[in-house]
Amino acid sequence: MATGHVFIASSLDGFIARRHGEIDWLSHPGMDNEDHGYEAFMATVDGLIMGRGTYEMARTFGSWPYAKPVIVLSHKLADSEVPPDLVGRVRFWNSRPSETMELVKAEGWNRVYIDGGKTIQAFLQEGLIAEMIITRIPILIGTGLPLFGPTEKDIKLKHQSTKSFPSGLVQSHYAVVH
Repeated sequence: MATGHVFIASSLDGFIARRHGEIDWLSHPGMDNEDHGYEAFMATVDGLIMGRGTYEMARTFGSWPYAKPVIVLSHKLADSEVPPDLVGRVRFWNSRPSETMELVKAEGWNRVYIDGGKTIQAFLQEGLIAEMIITRIPILIGTGLPLFGPTEKDIKLKHQSTKSFPSGLVQSHYAVVH
């Protein structure tokens, strides 16, 4: 089976977006001048699996930000046509996390970037995440879409490393203990 890997930012109080998906708070003074390891991380994955909310947010960035293939998990979009500018780069699927990982493994994917709060939560619940790199932005937004939600059982993590950046961002790397 392919393994899931997370690289995500959150507010210090654990939110990945405001209530309606806005991520305006992600800009922080000085962070544009720092390498937070995103490109190095992207070089280690074969493709991305994300939810519809993350896909819709990425569409607002202007040009499509991903060079690697992307699978969007969505009941709503599964029967939709991929926009012409994304044909060959994005696919819409309606599949469970374990089924999705089996399908991408059959295509030769080994390491998969899992993105989006609900998607990360679903993959964690099924034991499909191997590691998480979480960058905390030094801001409290008070409410919004949480990175983590309720779990059926404890999910144990092993701390690998933590780095701090001059801008105040703090990045922690965890292995998920299975």
